[in-house]
Amino acid sequence: MMKEDGNIQTETQRLKPTNPSAVSAVIVSASLMVIFSISNARYTYVHDQKYPSEDVDIHHIVSRSGSAKYVFVYASAFLVLACSMYLHVLKGKSISLVYCTLLFDICLIKLLLGTPVKKESVVIMPAFGVQLETHYVSGKITRFFVPIDKILKPVLIECVSPVTCYWTLSLIIHGESEMVLVFKKSHPPVKMLVHVWRALCAATDSKEETFTKAE
Repeated sequence: MMKEDGNIQTETQRLKPTNPSAVSAVIVSASLMVIFSISNARYTYVHDQKYPSEDVDIHHIVSRSGSAKYVFVYASAFLVLACSMYLHVLKGKSISLVYCTLLFDICLIKLLLGTPVKKESVVIMPAFGVQLETHYVSGKITRFFVPIDKILKPVLIECVSPVTCYWTLSLIIHGESEMVLVFKKSHPPVKMLVHVWRALCAATDSKEETFTKAE
């Protein structure tokens, strides 16, 4: 009997994690269950549920923008700034040229990169409402909550123009003249939007309908 206790103690010590952060990582990963995911070149759609309440339905649109774009933009800005510094130091050009170049670089980075978005999430809580989240690369998160009794219908709209055709997912809100766009920063394809749309229809007891909008 003493031998069995010793084996149990040895096994417990072997399984005990040495890094406390590993425990929290296991708990976080265990609290989410990925149900379904699909990807294309620009986005990854992930559908998961959060424990202990499986009624909380979460849908993510994750941006897959590579780092090559950021490297190119920052390298170009640095090259332009280096050229202005060269002209100022070695050619005797005015220091105002450096200041103007720096201002130009800031505007260029802001114009080409904007505020990078990491992902957009839709958290569906059938008893309470829908929370729309935008997660930025900087760590900033914006949230917008819509009570479930205010949602008249989620609509999947095909927008057609002379040069392009794309889909959007919006919420028709009671007492509001304008619809609420579910994904404000991302433009995922309809094969991803349809999963979120059906989940919203189920949560709001709405009939599944699509619309076409000519621009």
